[in-house]
Parts: sequence; C-alpha cells; structure tokens
Amino acid sequence: MNYNLPQALEIIERTPLVLEMMLKNISDEWTHCNEGGETWSAFDIVGHLLHGDVTDWIPRLEMILSDAESRVFTKFDRFAQFEESKGKSMIQLLEEFKHARAKNMMSLKSKNITEKDLDKTATHPSLGEVTLRNLLSTWVAHDLNHIAQICRVMAKQYKTEVGVWAEYLRIINNEQLTINNLQK
Repeated sequence: MNYNLPQALEIIERTPLVLEMMLKNISDEWTHCNEGGETWSAFDIVGHLLHGDVTDWIPRLEMILSDAESRVFTKFDRFAQFEESKGKSMIQLLEEFKHARAKNMMSLKSKNITEKDLDKTATHPSLGEVTLRNLLSTWVAHDLNHIAQICRVMAKQYKTEVGVWAEYLRIINNEQLTINNLQK
C-alpha cells in the first residue's frame, strides 16, 4: 500500500479511541504488567505515545515543510514517559493523549499537504535523510506497533493459564502460526 493521507488518518485518528476502549477503567494488574525485565507496560506505552504526540510528530512535520536551511531533527527521548507519567493514572494519560492527538490532527489537516510536500526531506539524527512520506507512514506504523505491543503484553499475562492452547497463540509464544504448526 502506498502512503495516502486520508487512509493514514483512518488509523491515527482512531488510536486514542482504540486505547481508551482497551484500557480505560481496567485494573492496574492489566495496565501495569509487562513482559519482565525492562519491558514496557500498557501504561508505559500510552505515556510514550503521548510524549511523541506532544514533542515529535508535528514539530518534525513542520521542520520538513519549513524553508529552514538546516532541517535536522532533535533526538527523540524514547524513555521520557517514565518521568513524565509519574503520579498520573491511566485515565489521565488516555485523556491527555486524546487531546494531544486531536490537536495534532487539526494541525496536520491544516497543512494541506501535497504530493510534492511528501517528498520534502529533513535529517534524522541517526537514520539520515527522511521524507515527509516516511515520517507520516511511520506515524501510522508506530501507532499500530504499540497497539500490538499492548495486546501482546496483556496476553502474555495468561501464558501459563491458557495451558496447552499456548501452542496456537502466537501472541503468547512469539511463534509464527502456520499451516504446518496447526497440523502437529
């Protein structure tokens, strides 16, 4: 699928609602569990998405569209949520994320981005030259990636409890489910 702004909006506009439906008013045992070690919980992931919406997507978009001679992104702090989310509830994070995303959607739509704009570039501090098309496509994939991560983290909480069915639940065992697996 090639990047298409209206199709991209179908995903990124819905992300706050998807997360709200999944995570609002459920127990901390679900929202604060992780996969062990230094992995992230649903709470951490929502904080990360919020931080990205406040500091990253639109500022980078605006930099790419600007006429500035030097268009180099500032480094994104992928772990800022650990400090910024302290003392907040999941409901607070979801509300803040919903408002930040709504503001970003208004900003994005107001830019009237053209096909020519999608080919404009800036420099990522570690990845090099990127286009606006790359940035906006990544926004969609980033949201979907973290929604899938939340589902995986939560599903793994029942890894032991599902018993023998774990064999068929690739979300729990990280194994690709294929026809061959099913024929065992």
